[in-house]
Order: sequence, then C-alpha cells, then structure tokens
Amino acid sequence: MISMLTAATVAFGVAILGTAYAIRLFRAWNVGQFIQEELEGHMHKRGTPTMGGIAIILAVLAGYFVSHVRVRLEGSSLVWTSTEIETAGLLVIGAVVGMGIVGFIDDYQKISRFRNQGLGIAAKFVGQLAVAGFFAWGAVASGASTAIGFVRPTPLDLGAGLFAVWVLLMLTGFANAVNFTDGLDGLASGSAALVAGAYMIIAFWMFRHPAIYGVEGGLGLAAVASAMLGASLGFLWWNAAPARIIMGDVGSQALGGGMAALALLTNTHLLLAIIGGLYVIETLSVIIQVAGFRWFGGRRVFRMAPIHHHFEMKEWPETTIITRFWILAAIGVALGLGFFYRDFLNVGGVDGLVGGSG
Repeated sequence: MISMLTAATVAFGVAILGTAYAIRLFRAWNVGQFIQEELEGHMHKRGTPTMGGIAIILAVLAGYFVSHVRVRLEGSSLVWTSTEIETAGLLVIGAVVGMGIVGFIDDYQKISRFRNQGLGIAAKFVGQLAVAGFFAWGAVASGASTAIGFVRPTPLDLGAGLFAVWVLLMLTGFANAVNFTDGLDGLASGSAALVAGAYMIIAFWMFRHPAIYGVEGGLGLAAVASAMLGASLGFLWWNAAPARIIMGDVGSQALGGGMAALALLTNTHLLLAIIGGLYVIETLSVIIQVAGFRWFGGRRVFRMAPIHHHFEMKEWPETTIITRFWILAAIGVALGLGFFYRDFLNVGGVDGLVGGSG
C-alpha cells in the first residue's frame, strides 16, 4: 500500500510541476498544436503547446521507481534501502516508454513539417511492432499466461507466437483508441486517470489473493497503475478546459500502451474493453464512419468522427461533452470492477476475506 501511495503522490507532483515547466518551455520553442480546418470551434487552440505527454511519461517513471525506495531512521541516521523491482512492472514501464517514443517521433514530424501529419502508417506500425515484440518476449520469458483472459485466463491458450500477435493488436489498438479520444480538453487525461485507478485496484487485489489469480508481480503492477493515475491527474490540472497544454501522440500512445500492458499482465484482456469502454466507443465511431463513407456512396453516419466531434458539430458546449463522456468512462470502470468482483465472489474469494487470508 505504501508503494502505491508513494507512486501516485510522486507522479502527481512531478506531473503538475513538470507540465507547468513544459508549458513555458514549449511556448518559448514555439512547439504548438495544429488544428484541422473542419474544427472551426478549435481555431483558438492553434498554437497551444503540445507534446505534454513527455511530462506524463517522466512522472510515471519517477513515481514508479521512487515507490521502491524506503527510508527509515536508525538511531540518528537515515537509512536508505530499496525493494525489488519486479519484471511485470518493468514490462509495463517499457510499454509506456516504448509507445511514447513512437508517439514522440510522430509529434516531432508534425511540428517539423508544420502540418497535422506525422509518421506514415507503415513507419508507425514498425515502431509499434518493435515495442509489442519486446513486450511479448519479456512477458513469455517471465512466465506470464499466453491465454486470452477476461477476469482470469480462459482455456483459449494462444501460445507464444499468436500471443505476440495478440499483444500487437492490444497495444496498437488501445494506443490509437486513446489517441482518437484526445480531441477535447482533458477528455483523454481524465478518462485515463479513471482507467488507471481501476487497474490499481485490480492489480493490488490480485497481489492480495495470489491463490486465486496467480499473477506474478501484482504489487509492481499496482505501483505502475498508481503512477499512471497520479501522472494523469497532475497533467489534467493544466489540460482541463481551457487547456494550457495538449498531451499529443507521445502522451496518448504511452497511456494507451500502458493500459493494454496492464490488462495483458493481469489476464484481463477482454475486461479492458469494458473498463476502457469510452475508448471502444470512440474507436467504433471512427470505424463506422469510414465504413459508411466507403460502402454507402460517401454518406456519413456521424457529422464528424470520432464521436465527440459529432456532438461538437451539433453545437454542444465542449465542457458538456467532456463531462458527459467522463461519466461514460466512469460507468465503464464501475461495470468492469463489478464484473471483476463478481468473479472473485464466484470462485469463493469471500471465504478468504472472512477467514482473514486476504
């Protein structure tokens, strides 16, 4: 519990101070956001500092590693020690940093070319493939389950080869899903805090009940999730409407990759679709829009996709859309945690609680 509190507190502090510094620095360097011409209501955001996700990543790193430091007083001296850094936590950190690097290169290409187009699809896929490959190799080598999981592993075991493909689909899918959602001030960072909070609870619960879940490194996973929670909230302080800074692809790719990595190592792959239901809705709206446009003679299902822009085109106030979408994100988190706890009760976990083993 101490490691989780430390990770969240340190990450929040680094994010809130680091983002404030990044705003001043990026303004001085003229690192600003480009806006699609269709979004007339967003023209006032043109030039808002972007790539704030760098502060999120640094905050996650600081929170996670500082959470392993212990200080105690022996006589008149302070004694510094450290706890073991678990492989599972490092794998998630690797996914956050790796996907963040891909997003950083994408953002840098946009800024250097002075247009809203970064890495090509092929180049981005290669980067994401490399991250997924290293993650899958590390997960299998550390003994993680290669079976598809909902709340716990199912009988459907993919084996190492297909598991690597599944990792790629999840990492890229959720990284892009968070990226789609990052279109309104604070929408992605606020919803990311909710999802990270859910995985903090799930990972810690698994750490407390190893006989039921058998997840290695549960406490380390909880510490990473706590750091992601603190970092997202610290960034949200400056990213809330009207945003002083935008996370950019470096932030959305890192957060989405981190969520997928947490789901993969807690064997809650499919549960992530409920906990991160808002991101699924945003992604489906894009798929539906593209499919409708191509297959039905150029007809649009929504006025604009992702779906939060559809409501903007209907002249909903931005803060109204953000608040209502946060509510949807919270409902998804609540449902996901409900499914998780119901499964715990179904396997007799409540007996362990009553008996004191939890």
